Amino acid sequence: MSDTDLSRFFLEQVRLFESFSADKVGEIVSSSELRTFEGNEAIFECGEEGRFIGVLVSGHAEVSVADATGGRTVISQLEAGDVFGEMSLLTGDRTIADVIAGNRCFVLLIPQEVFNTRILVNPKAITYLSRLLAERTRALAVDLNTLQARAEARSSDPYLLSLKTDTPGKILALNVGLSQIRFGIYDTRDEAAEVRGIFDTADSAVTRITVRQGIRVKTLERTPFPLADFFKVMQEAVQQLGDSAAFDAAEIIAVGHRVVHGGSKFSSSAVITPAVIADIEALSVFAPLHNPINLEGIREALKQYPSVPHVAVFDTAFHQTLPPYAYLYGLPYDLYKKEGIRRYGFHGTSHRYVSLKAADVLKRSVGEMEIISCHLGIGASICAIDHGRSVDTSMGMTPADGLIMSSRAGSIDPAVMVHLMQHYQMQPDALLRMINSESGLKGISGISSDIREIEAAANEGHHRALLAHKAFCYQIRKNIGAYVAAMGGIDVLAFTGGIGESSPTVRSLACQSLGYMGIKLDEEKNRNLSSVNSHAIISAEDSPVTILVVASDDDRLVAWEALRAIERNQIILSLKDEGQAPIPIEISAHHVHLSQADVEKLFGVGHQLTPEHELSQPGQFACEEKVHLVGPKGRIANVRVLGPTRKETQVEIAMTEQFKVGIQPPIRESGDLANTPGITLEGPVGSSTLERGVICAQRHIHMTPEDAMRFRVRDKYVVRVRVAGKRELIYGDVVVRINPSYQLAMHIDTDEGNAANISTGMLGFIEGIQNRR
Repeated sequence: MSDTDLSRFFLEQVRLFESFSADKVGEIVSSSELRTFEGNEAIFECGEEGRFIGVLVSGHAEVSVADATGGRTVISQLEAGDVFGEMSLLTGDRTIADVIAGNRCFVLLIPQEVFNTRILVNPKAITYLSRLLAERTRALAVDLNTLQARAEARSSDPYLLSLKTDTPGKILALNVGLSQIRFGIYDTRDEAAEVRGIFDTADSAVTRITVRQGIRVKTLERTPFPLADFFKVMQEAVQQLGDSAAFDAAEIIAVGHRVVHGGSKFSSSAVITPAVIADIEALSVFAPLHNPINLEGIREALKQYPSVPHVAVFDTAFHQTLPPYAYLYGLPYDLYKKEGIRRYGFHGTSHRYVSLKAADVLKRSVGEMEIISCHLGIGASICAIDHGRSVDTSMGMTPADGLIMSSRAGSIDPAVMVHLMQHYQMQPDALLRMINSESGLKGISGISSDIREIEAAANEGHHRALLAHKAFCYQIRKNIGAYVAAMGGIDVLAFTGGIGESSPTVRSLACQSLGYMGIKLDEEKNRNLSSVNSHAIISAEDSPVTILVVASDDDRLVAWEALRAIERNQIILSLKDEGQAPIPIEISAHHVHLSQADVEKLFGVGHQLTPEHELSQPGQFACEEKVHLVGPKGRIANVRVLGPTRKETQVEIAMTEQFKVGIQPPIRESGDLANTPGITLEGPVGSSTLERGVICAQRHIHMTPEDAMRFRVRDKYVVRVRVAGKRELIYGDVVVRINPSYQLAMHIDTDEGNAANISTGMLGFIEGIQNRR
């Protein structure tokens, strides 16, 4: 069938294209692929990542899912002219059903890029697709969430941890430090072809170079050279591995740069622009040993590879979801407001990767788990990850805070520093050198900063080595316990980093005596784990908590973050090209959603909620009924009930009200109630004491699928929203929620509105995509 015949077919029989000109249809057809599928052949399979939208040109097919008995449930029949695959492209979820050819079929597969740039720019096409998606969602014979969970379980890469892309080429990851430069080169078509290298520049007389690909390793020595020559020397060193490792500069399609400190400015990796460079430079005050040399590497790489995107990957970005009570120091508040003195946290890329890897291994959503990630290497930090969000971490304003580390002191009484200045006349430079290079395991043991040497000496009975090792493991165990308490539970305990992966003794002592928390280590599995390829499970069979060891590859993580940032940036640029649409802002006051069982406890048997007025979201309403909230400390009277009833009662309050009732609920999406605190509700007839159900609602945007198409976002994306006004500001950590029954609106609570003088009816604009969950 010729392109002309296809174009005529589309114009006459495919409703999606009825508003397109013949020229536009011709462009779409010529950019797409016509394929043949035989009877019973899968066109799309459940669990696949959505990459195409299909149009059935001839033949017939069915959309179906496998049921629990191995049979199939047919969702819909497809005939010539029908469109399919739109749900995956529009929602961002994996394909949730199989599309199977009933007989020989001709199918036009329209790539996602063509779909985004040629189809989603047509308002009538958007309307048609939105209605089609709504109809098919309602027609599903099984629960949509169940289908999505099945699709993720069948996917080989549900969290996009792979570096494979449709664009052939290589991604260069750089970590430029004062005494060492690390790099990784990753092929987007063949992940096994990765090349990694280290340039050790600590010795002023010689630069030691190690490059490796798989089991092949080459070591070289060179006289020191300026950073401007690094890329030439890197290529020469890689060529020593043979033709399979050699690459040309033209093959590089992206460059990722590790940057230590992003302050509160960056909540995700960022495509590098002059403005981003200026911000990194300004943040050097917090990382004077790291950010300036990171910037030197960025500037040289921009000269070497000027035509490809460069991405800054910030150690601090993942921790920008910490609540204020977790990141504030007990110092005068003005020091935070004026100088930015607060906890920022580090190793964020590693902790984020560990959380996604844990979800991938357990085949569970990262948004439903409590995870404690222990990154134990030369630097060491622990992170509490509550339903996908970092809520606490051990490092502080700088990487010197927190755990005892290889040569860093970790947390110490600040008066100790004053004492050393007053009584030993130590100057700031000497103090910094002491706490960063002469302390920790090295300082306590007096032997070494290397855990292997510490453990060898401890085996020989060396007292200070024993003491250093015990202090290190004690602090890890203490912080694990603290973070279980902070989150109110734990599903996964993960170890990563050089020490976390290589020392069974450290892992064993870190888990010791934590069985009452559900943390049960299988000592034999732990002891016999000699190396970690991807991950290993070392928890006992009856352990409620899964204990994981996750292989860390910092350079690969930089490449991975760079890919994700480039994808996010492309979406935002396309939005700005088309002109951004506004999002209405609504202030959500405290309220209660009741189950029918609790309605009857509070208002009487058989009572039905009485609608008082409709809310902005269709089908939802404010009720005449009100309840009192009673907590351990106090009460809040006359809190409005919202309808209709739900399966489980949920209470939403703002931070200022938490103190009043004496409860500290987590920030959660509506309906995510695991490990949340309870409260007592009082009504005119009786009371109900909840075991759980109190949350502080995460900022969110309600969208229809049609809205999502216009804004180029998908369900569960986390975005930054700029709110215009006299005090313009940007809200981060705003989750997108998509449903055909929603109406476009962003919801924030009364505290957030009052703090920025925002009122219902003001407008917001999506400024950036923070995370694509």
